[in-house]
Amino acid sequence: QVQLVESGGGLVQAGGSLRLSCAASGRAYAMGWFRQAPGKEREIVAAISWRGGSTYYADSVTGRFTISRDNAKNTVYLQMNSLKPEDTAVYYCAAAATRVVVTTKSRYDYWGQGTQVTVSS
Repeated sequence: QVQLVESGGGLVQAGGSLRLSCAASGRAYAMGWFRQAPGKEREIVAAISWRGGSTYYADSVTGRFTISRDNAKNTVYLQMNSLKPEDTAVYYCAAAATRVVVTTKSRYDYWGQGTQVTVSS
């Protein structure tokens, strides 16, 4: 069983930056960040393989967000720059019991409770 705890969300003005963290209680393999805005489906934002050598980004965040991990700390990060109002959502961390990058929501086995990110215009 893996427990995930996100932190780092908050309120920021458009153009600003935030860094989200996700601490895993147990060994977590492939990791991902998802987000869900009110009335919308939960969508993938970024994903990273077990060793961090492979990453994936949604088109909407490419060039602005960076996913990284520190396996010694069992922590995954999402650096978010040049934030836009449309980035406003609850951001969720997820873990999959595989070592490769996972982009499909249904393949993730564990989920955090989410952290709110609000970008004001």
